[in-house]
Amino acid sequence: MRDLSRRDFLRYLAAGSATVVGGFWAWSSYFGKAARLQDLYQVPMQGQVRILHTADIHGQLNPVYFREPNVNLGLGEAYARLPHLVGKQLLDALQIPMDSPEAYAYTYLDFEAAAARYGRMGGLAHLKTLYHQLRAAAGGVQNTLTLDSGDLWQGSATALWTRGLDMVEAANLLGIQVMVGHWEFTYRTAEVLNNLALFKGEFIGQNVRVKEEALFGEVYPELVAQNDGRGLFSEDTGHVFQPYTLREVAGHQIAVIGQAFPRTANTNPPGFMPDWTFGLREDDLKDLVVKIRREHQPAAVVLLSHNGMDVDLKMARQVPGLDAIFGGHTHDPIPVPVKVPNGTGECWVTNAGSNGKVVGVMDLAIAAGRVQSKSYRMLPVFAQQLDPDPEMQAYIRQLRARIYDKSIVESRNPRYFVQPARVGQTYAQILDERLAIAGTTLYRRGNFMGTWDQVICDALRAEYQVDIALSPGVRWGTSVLQGHWIRMEDVMAQCAITYGETYVTEMTGQQIVTMLEQVADNLFEPDPYRQSGGDMVRVGGLDYRIAPQQPLNQRISDARLDDGRSLVADQMYTVAGWAVVGRVPEGRLIWDIVRDYILRTRDAQQVLRIRRMNHPTLMGVADNPGLADYSGQQD
Repeated sequence: MRDLSRRDFLRYLAAGSATVVGGFWAWSSYFGKAARLQDLYQVPMQGQVRILHTADIHGQLNPVYFREPNVNLGLGEAYARLPHLVGKQLLDALQIPMDSPEAYAYTYLDFEAAAARYGRMGGLAHLKTLYHQLRAAAGGVQNTLTLDSGDLWQGSATALWTRGLDMVEAANLLGIQVMVGHWEFTYRTAEVLNNLALFKGEFIGQNVRVKEEALFGEVYPELVAQNDGRGLFSEDTGHVFQPYTLREVAGHQIAVIGQAFPRTANTNPPGFMPDWTFGLREDDLKDLVVKIRREHQPAAVVLLSHNGMDVDLKMARQVPGLDAIFGGHTHDPIPVPVKVPNGTGECWVTNAGSNGKVVGVMDLAIAAGRVQSKSYRMLPVFAQQLDPDPEMQAYIRQLRARIYDKSIVESRNPRYFVQPARVGQTYAQILDERLAIAGTTLYRRGNFMGTWDQVICDALRAEYQVDIALSPGVRWGTSVLQGHWIRMEDVMAQCAITYGETYVTEMTGQQIVTMLEQVADNLFEPDPYRQSGGDMVRVGGLDYRIAPQQPLNQRISDARLDDGRSLVADQMYTVAGWAVVGRVPEGRLIWDIVRDYILRTRDAQQVLRIRRMNHPTLMGVADNPGLADYSGQQD
């Protein structure tokens, strides 16, 4: 693959709808000067208001390894545009040195060696220490506003076992003041409302509404929580949550509008939130911005979003009056914001990665009641460089010391965690179980197959003796370095959802290809408003060719089973999978299947080895700067 020159990069940016902010190239000098890690955390205040931002922590309380993708394709106007640059292409564009802590934080390059050098990242005790430093540098907590873009309550065993409550308590300790949601909605409605009653901040969402049949039907009384009316913010407008909040920071009013993941009810089981509806609601957002500016005259209006970066870039262009978007969902750690002209000025679009690896810091200089200038830095959270906060550390330790209470978990789902051996153990004892040594680095992030995905698919095929296994293209899930022990906690980090049941079915060859075409269209549709989020479904036992730039029903070809046989359109094949959006299947839980598979297939040295990767063959994207070091074939 040819390298993208700096000239080409700027040309592609200029041709698109969004350009990198002024100060983009100034960041290159910052990266070059950050020879010592501790220099990263010296961030003097550059204004009156400081906004701190995290996204997609996914239940990770402790520091983690997380490998960034080597495949993040951008097509159409997203070609060569952030966030669709990976590896050396990203480093060259931002002039980040190859052998640097930032290169480790933002790319997959030399991941194992860099991980050994710089260690784990994130960890809420370390994040809290960093927050304390950043608030102090801003002159105190009264000058800061702490935001989270959601996917906070899901992604770990303890989040699943406590139904997200562990992360609510952690968020209170972090001082998160405003958040939005996505996977938060995959708990039961009553559980969501109970958690929000205990959350000390505000949970907002202008695009979450009560369905009319629920609003005026018999289920309406159940929508209203017993404490402070959460569950129906406005009967007149149908908003489930307050659509925005006004926060006084350093004597200035900052308006924060909430945007939940717009396709929650399509990509997650709607049965968890049967009375709520979502959507982009761009027109409503435009009207809301006008209303807020007319009625409240705030110094700044920002959108706290779980749209995903590409959707945020389009929304920034089409919704006048937004000063910034603090985004999540696509797990993109973007070291610089993207500046988008939007009719009334410029909207700075940011995204704060995942797993607590990075923190976005935006300072606003305000005069005469309006924003005069903005500055932005992204800070990687290197756990070895930040002393853990004692209060948060004690909370995490106490949480993991809890005795696993089978009756509490089974009251949520009587089929969950029924192994008698687990009863009476602490959370830590269950999660620290060593299963095998990783024969290769296990990761998930990327448009296509990751090594963790292959393990999950192989486990399903072995469990049910099927031709093909399917696993969702989700972005959450931490990494395990080659040579390190795989623990039960690592398995749960890949699988911990409230609908982890597995299934077996039969599908024709044509149905399988049609399914792949539909998922590919959700991912590679040129209009980001029509994308459904997530990455390509992971397929075990089947290889295929994919041409991402082609239209629907022309992307998938040459599908073959592992033994080389071509998929026949009218022939039936056995298929296993999990994370079903519709009906609830009856199969064993995915984390138990993966655990048992690892224990059963590790070799005499207790090493888990992947014998074959089902990477699809990519067609027509060899020069795409969102593709590097791809292990599969390219045509």
